Amino acid sequence: MKKSKPELRDTIVDTAVVIAECSSWEAVRLFDVATQLNISLDDIRLYFREKEDLVDAWFDRADGQMLKASETVAFLSLSPRDRLQHLIMTWLDALVTHRKVTRQMIGAKLEPGHLHIQIPAIMRISRTVQWMREAAQREATFVRRALEETALTTIYLATFTYWMQDTSENSQRTRDFLEHKLLLAESLDHTIYGAPRNEATVDSAEQSEPAPEIFTKTESSPLTEPIAPRMHAKSG
Repeated sequence: MKKSKPELRDTIVDTAVVIAECSSWEAVRLFDVATQLNISLDDIRLYFREKEDLVDAWFDRADGQMLKASETVAFLSLSPRDRLQHLIMTWLDALVTHRKVTRQMIGAKLEPGHLHIQIPAIMRISRTVQWMREAAQREATFVRRALEETALTTIYLATFTYWMQDTSENSQRTRDFLEHKLLLAESLDHTIYGAPRNEATVDSAEQSEPAPEIFTKTESSPLTEPIAPRMHAKSG
């Protein structure tokens, strides 16, 4: 039975990745993919202009899994920082079965003289981060948005780099690494913008004495501000 266009596109990518697992991503040739699938090179060209487009399709899958993860009720109940943690790890988990090949794909992009590959790669990083912000329902604007994007891009790339060499079960070391980076970003935000007010209700007896401010995981920051502003009752 003839495959539909989306199915054939996915099969081309899957076949290339399997070939790479048996050899390396550098050794993958599109004519080998065509031969294995009993199709022509022109059939592949209908979906991919060049081999590098298969890499984009591979990472597009991770983008898609990340966006699907943001559509659940459980995700919306997470704290803002936990949303970012969940999105980044979902993106990485989508690639984990072929971590070695993913690492080789990135290595090929970083080879000297491949500016025609590296410049689009920078754009795709920016695109993934933008989708990440949308999925997390970020609302920062102007300078705060720019700072948030810079911080999130740095954390995402640092975590991705760490993950590529992580051999721990369930990528636990990467999860811990990411959590630490998000906490650090929150701390830096407090330094720049000041710590948010402690909104916990205190009784009148406690109000007679100054109480130390307590910062919790759900505090607002450029990376972890709530989806919508909270409503406060007017005093007086």
